[in-house]
Amino acid sequence: MYIEKIKLQNFRNYKQLELNLNKNINIIYGNNAQGKTNILESIFLCSFGKSFRTTKEKEMIKFNETNLIVEVFYQKKDRDGKIKIEIGDKKQIYLNGIKIKKLSELLGNVNIVIFTPDDINILKDGPAGRRRFLDMMIGQLRPNYVYNLNMYLKTIEQRNNYLRQIREENKPEEMLEIWDEKLADYAEKIFNYRDEFIKKIMQKINKIHSEITENKETLEIEYISNCEKKENYLKLLKERRKLDIIKGFTTKGIHRDDFMIYINEKEVGTYGSQGQNRTVVLSLKLAELNVIYDEIGEYPILLLDDFMSELDEERRKNFLNNIKNTQVILTGTEKIDLPNLECNLYNVKKGEIV
Repeated sequence: MYIEKIKLQNFRNYKQLELNLNKNINIIYGNNAQGKTNILESIFLCSFGKSFRTTKEKEMIKFNETNLIVEVFYQKKDRDGKIKIEIGDKKQIYLNGIKIKKLSELLGNVNIVIFTPDDINILKDGPAGRRRFLDMMIGQLRPNYVYNLNMYLKTIEQRNNYLRQIREENKPEEMLEIWDEKLADYAEKIFNYRDEFIKKIMQKINKIHSEITENKETLEIEYISNCEKKENYLKLLKERRKLDIIKGFTTKGIHRDDFMIYINEKEVGTYGSQGQNRTVVLSLKLAELNVIYDEIGEYPILLLDDFMSELDEERRKNFLNNIKNTQVILTGTEKIDLPNLECNLYNVKKGEIV
């Protein structure tokens, strides 16, 4: 799988851009605030239907303009395709010229793995970022996962509203059982998806990380959840009902899941160096890339935003040796020399490719 061409109109600082890409390695370099990451964002938008940088879609429209258009032309092993997204007063998404009605129809057409400088926070910050990593990976591959997750989140919002009504309006507690049953049903399904994919990552990540670190480090992943079995989660909800009513929200559930990564048996987010954290996240992303390959039979596109800056030369080389047969689009402030690798170089200056 690879992207042949990107066309942008009024996207961020690009008035007009048509960019043809190499199916191997593409290096987009230039000073800060010139528009390098905007190109990666446009690809992400066509993969997921949203930005990884903002929840306010109109922020992506060029200043003083009223709408934007992003087009991505791609090749897969069995077909070619085109995704077009228009954002103005509303958002419209077209797949091969046909307007789609549901976002789930977009997912999985252009499979990507993205690494940004903020991704180091997957390990250092709270569990929300780690859940988001899982949600993005699984959502590309299992449309039903997105449906079950959305239904779970809607159900928990309804349950939380009713918890507050019990506390403030003395509504009957017994009514909670309606939401508890639905919640536990969706939670068990989501757990099974997450457990499946964490096991798939575990099968890949240790070998990848050992190669990047020249066999100096080993990794382990621990998945933490209360929702392995529906009946156990229902029991937990009942046990915590009084506390949930006092707090006005559901204190346990799949929305609190987490996973921990250990490097040489020490929790990396707490005890790892900055370089180790960065390398572990790269190993995690490469494991994701290989899991996607196993699922769909071709490698996804790898987007790397300023990933070289904190890796030493040896780790860069070891990392790049793990991404053969994959289209890579990477950004950085400096021109990067990659001997013996086929690549295109693009210098970005003020929203133009020079």
